[in-house]
Amino acid sequence: MDWADWLLLLDAHDYTIAREVIMRGVAAVFLLAFLSSFCQFPALLGERGLLPAPVFIRRTSGRWSPSLFRWRRTPYSDRLLRVVCVVGMVLAASVVAGVVQLGPAWTPIPVFLAMWGLYLSIVSIGQRFYGFGWESMLLESGFIVGFLGSHEVAPPLLILLFLRWLMFRLEFGAGMIKMRGDQSWRDLTAMNYHHQTQPMPNPLSRWAHQKPEWWHKSETLGSHIIQLVMPWLLFLPQPIASCAACLIIGSQLALVITGNYAWLNWLTIILAFSGISDSFLRWVGGGPFPSWGWEHWGEATGGNAVGAGASAADGSVAVSGASPLWWLILTAGVFVVLAVLSRRPLLNLFSAHQLMNASYNRWHLVNAYGAFGSMSQERREVIIEGTLSPDPEEADWHAFEFKGKPGDVSRRPRQFAPYHLRLDWMMWFLALGDCGDEWFLRLLRKILAGDPGVRRLLRVDPFDGRAPALIRVRVFDYRFATKAEKRETGQWWVREELGTLVAPRGHL
Repeated sequence: MDWADWLLLLDAHDYTIAREVIMRGVAAVFLLAFLSSFCQFPALLGERGLLPAPVFIRRTSGRWSPSLFRWRRTPYSDRLLRVVCVVGMVLAASVVAGVVQLGPAWTPIPVFLAMWGLYLSIVSIGQRFYGFGWESMLLESGFIVGFLGSHEVAPPLLILLFLRWLMFRLEFGAGMIKMRGDQSWRDLTAMNYHHQTQPMPNPLSRWAHQKPEWWHKSETLGSHIIQLVMPWLLFLPQPIASCAACLIIGSQLALVITGNYAWLNWLTIILAFSGISDSFLRWVGGGPFPSWGWEHWGEATGGNAVGAGASAADGSVAVSGASPLWWLILTAGVFVVLAVLSRRPLLNLFSAHQLMNASYNRWHLVNAYGAFGSMSQERREVIIEGTLSPDPEEADWHAFEFKGKPGDVSRRPRQFAPYHLRLDWMMWFLALGDCGDEWFLRLLRKILAGDPGVRRLLRVDPFDGRAPALIRVRVFDYRFATKAEKRETGQWWVREELGTLVAPRGHL
């Protein structure tokens, strides 16, 4: 093999469909993330939010939370935050529409780095409301995906391999944290509870919860197989890698059908395409079964090439010849830097003290992931109620209903994912015992004051903007109604009061 043949091995000509799915998909998630921030950040973290970002910026250093909002010439304001979100949405839409991919090889890089930098600026000052693993996951994938290049070059093999390494950390990390964290995962009973106790059930969660025990044990066992075995297969030759990726996608679709996990599942599905080749997709679509092997990983698609940057009928974009040397050096350099940053996340995967959803640098690159290391077996709900009467009877109390979290027992759970309802998620954590947090006290104060920003985050304000005379907070145990209870009462939930968290008050 001469040097040109070696360069060809760094190109992944058989992954052009994967590149389109990944680039457009990650951009679509960015668009949704910026939209979520545009709608929710001011009320949660704005100038008059529950945890005001300007106060956080003054009290902290940018060393571990870099943000353009820390620049002296651009101090935080809700207006600037919305401008940042709009710019991010425009950039994301340009990739979703395929405009950016039509330029030179390097064109996607500044666009994705701009989205990464803008969203990093938001996450870095987002405090607890942005402390979710999928925020870091979006930032990491957003940083790397631009280096997949435009239609002018073949997808770089090293970048695709790093995306598979991201998938490995995500899936295998989640599997290991489960096995280490909770007996219910080891004795296969975790899914007996999960559909009912998950942060935000959806319309099919009750149906899934009421399946027989053998079904739930199969779900748990299947989760272990998918998360502990399939990630290793992503690094094997085709079609093994494609089959493993498809099984991961299938498991994520099951989670989409039965829950609300913001964009976590959809982003995982998108990134799993890094393991699926064009040849495999053509075969699934009815094409001939190709011969695969290690030697085909970097080869061009031969007769399938229809010219540089041209689109085939199946949606692939064939590129003939090797990519430019400068491009291969650039992408190899990025891969090396990210590989160096992978040391601590790699050690974490096999550590007895494994961290879940941890970032090892302020840029949120090469993170540790994981979810549900411990399984809640009971569901607690914090219910905020108010009254206009200064001397109320029990009938005078009315609940403030949230958009996603359970409240009204007669209301069917809704589907919101991939949109992220941040306040609803934090209320779930609150019910797990985090009841003394500053943000919750401020939420109660703003409800007492009839704050319009907070009202927009709620589904039902029983007083149409009027400030209540008193509020109280009660805690309930919730469970799904059985089939018989549902037929008799029409209720989706059955609840039992456990106690009072905040006694009736007119001020806090």
